[in-house]
Amino acid sequence: MTAAATRTGAQMLVDQLAVNGVERVFCVPGESFLAVLDALYQHRIETIVCRQEGGVGAMADADGKLTGRPGIAFVTRGPGVTNAAIGLHTAQQDSTPMILFMGQVGSGDAEREAFQEIDVRRVFGSIAKWAAQIDRADRVPEMVGHAFHVATSGRPGPVVLALPEDMLVTPADAADARPALPAASGPAPATLAAVADRLAGARRPLILVGGPGWSASAGRDLLRAAHRLAIPVTTSFRCQDYVDNDDALYAGDVGIGPNPALADRVRSADLLLVIGARLGEMTTGGYTLVTPPNPQQTLIHVHPSGDELGRVYRPDLAIVSDTARFAEALASLEPGGVPVRTEWCAAARRDYEAWQQPVANPGAVQMAAIVRQLRDRLPDDAIVCNGAGNYTGWFHRFFRYRRYRTMLAPTSGAMGYGVPAAVAAKLRHPGRVVVSASGDGCFLMNGQEMATAAQYGANILFLVVNNGMYGTIRMHQERAYPGRVSATTLHNPDFVKLGEAYGAHAERVVRTEAFAPALERALAADRPALIELVLDPEAITSRTTLSALRSAGGG
Repeated sequence: MTAAATRTGAQMLVDQLAVNGVERVFCVPGESFLAVLDALYQHRIETIVCRQEGGVGAMADADGKLTGRPGIAFVTRGPGVTNAAIGLHTAQQDSTPMILFMGQVGSGDAEREAFQEIDVRRVFGSIAKWAAQIDRADRVPEMVGHAFHVATSGRPGPVVLALPEDMLVTPADAADARPALPAASGPAPATLAAVADRLAGARRPLILVGGPGWSASAGRDLLRAAHRLAIPVTTSFRCQDYVDNDDALYAGDVGIGPNPALADRVRSADLLLVIGARLGEMTTGGYTLVTPPNPQQTLIHVHPSGDELGRVYRPDLAIVSDTARFAEALASLEPGGVPVRTEWCAAARRDYEAWQQPVANPGAVQMAAIVRQLRDRLPDDAIVCNGAGNYTGWFHRFFRYRRYRTMLAPTSGAMGYGVPAAVAAKLRHPGRVVVSASGDGCFLMNGQEMATAAQYGANILFLVVNNGMYGTIRMHQERAYPGRVSATTLHNPDFVKLGEAYGAHAERVVRTEAFAPALERALAADRPALIELVLDPEAITSRTTLSALRSAGGG
């Protein structure tokens, strides 16, 4: 920590990043923050140069998810920061700690609509926890320190700070602020007693986990508590890696297209203990599994932010608590008179096991079988990253996540997330296998970051599920307007040649039996690798076909 000394605003900013433990930043360089790039030149903080700001935002979000500390992004003003807005929105919806620094026009040109000028407060105030501008160099330590505090406290999320060019080169005397410590809370003994009393009176309880603040140890604490209390555990949308999916009490995830048996189980539960999850639209099946504002189930809702409790649902018991602290406290709870719920727990697991049995889809490439092969071949600590699209349904349904943070996926539903997230994951954990799964439409939204992977030696396995369409939209289109195909067909490049152009080992798989040997070659390639999976367009989801949708729609 540096005492008061004359430094430029840019030097103080980079020093303050170091004070807060930042090891890596992601950026596309811009002339508006050249002084910061120069300060980074003299520092040990690694600077990852990306190919588009959409990749920057996704990488910063993924890094924040993996570390629990703010992912750091630097972009220029105007086009740069608006490109990065997808990553910002993902961090907001996913409760990911993130700080986005934006170069800004000089103070003397403010409010003139100068070149690429943007009002950071007006543009990003609704999707960031805090959006501000540092107008004075001597306030850099204060405001950057506050950004770390805001991004990590309560419900974590993104912060945007604008950096006027002249402020960055202005010298000032200001000491570094102390490292930010996130404010956290835990459950009081009386609150735990109330939880125990309600759980003891429940015959069909479920635990649903999600949201921010988890860790590997918190997941283990939660499962230990579930076994002591005899309660099945479910996970919210794209949070499947929060607990070991092999555990006998794991009952699956509630998200897009959930197991119908699990959906029925959520509806028929007499008590829901929700820890960390917001109970958003995807997790509740469009607010149908849990009815707002007064759920049919007894609802115990635990969340680190009091603003989320009662926002949509009126809980019977609302608890403001850090999720990891609550899981630890729950694990030490004396079960007392726990009802016998053996069959309730066993049936929940049987439903999950049945849902995971492979099902055939049209065509020579069988996605369920391929995902099962990945599940059996990859090490337990492999990180699987995906964006958005119907292809993700096969991974959500048939893969098993056995370790915390082996699933990186946007609950915001952002396409183009899988490729840059995988780059961030491989840089953070170079010794682990990292897989990027994308649809053909999803891949080309940020596929340029394969160049970043090659530049930094990130040997990632890129899977591209190619069905020649925006599959999710086609699915909805066939339901609403059967047979009237519009704006959903894609003409794709040769993905194998594209992968090779980026320096990757690349293969095309057109039948299931060719996947296993292709996978072995890809994992042994000692460089990035791409496998294109050519999927029959009829295989629109893991549950139905295009023809079936069209027929049901009356076409």
